[in-house]
Amino acid sequence: MSTSLLYLIKRTELAVRARLDELLKPAGITALQYTALTVLERHDGISAAQLARDSFVTAQSMADMVRALESRGMIRREPNPANRRERLILLAGPGRRLLAEYAEPARRIEERMTATLSPEQTEAFRLALNESWRALS
Repeated sequence: MSTSLLYLIKRTELAVRARLDELLKPAGITALQYTALTVLERHDGISAAQLARDSFVTAQSMADMVRALESRGMIRREPNPANRRERLILLAGPGRRLLAEYAEPARRIEERMTATLSPEQTEAFRLALNESWRALS
């Protein structure tokens, strides 16, 4: 009997998260906070609700994360000109610098994860994960 794909994906996710937490410990941020910063790097100026969805956390977890990142100057919040009740979250200078500092070490984690795969297998793996996500979204 083969191992469940759901189990294998979760096990891999936990291993990646542990490596990221270990890598980011000196910076004083978690893998989840790092993920939120990378989301903002790609989509700056989004709502907390969208940031939570794109970072795979609950709205409550994101509220706590936003407070923590804002208090460290990694992000800033501004009123949304299209909706007065909403505030947009933007990546601040210290957050950008942290992402630049950790981009290469994070890439090495990904390289380690796929070290035994050929470039073609790595690309097939990337495509399969994207297609699997799309099928469930």
